[in-house]
Amino acid sequence: MKQILLVLALLISNGAMADVLKPFTSDGCSAFPDGTLEHNELWLACCTQHDFAYWQGGSYSEREAADMALKECVAALGEQEIALLMQAGVRVGGTPFLPTTFRWGYGWPYPRWYGKLTESEQKQVQALTKDINIRQ
Repeated sequence: MKQILLVLALLISNGAMADVLKPFTSDGCSAFPDGTLEHNELWLACCTQHDFAYWQGGSYSEREAADMALKECVAALGEQEIALLMQAGVRVGGTPFLPTTFRWGYGWPYPRWYGKLTESEQKQVQALTKDINIRQ
């Protein structure tokens, strides 16, 4: 009986920890350059905005929208080919099913699958981002 209670206590405590969002971080364009040789941070702001969406995660359609916004942001800088390449990269590499530091929903403990954020989760996002300058 003690063993069952111990296992239940561990499961409950792990479940409570699983819903805690880490503070926002961005690695820029992950393993991709942040810009050109002449303008080494040309599309860095696009990547930071994309990281913000990926950090908080959400539904599959929200991920698609974040990836499209990245493509459009980079294309608007006159880099249409780079935009297509980046979109392909994030579609493949950003899956939530791999425990990478740049996966969809990377602010949450792994594993974190697709799904709309709950009201409680949205409040965590708001609390952790109230003092940072990210377009939402």
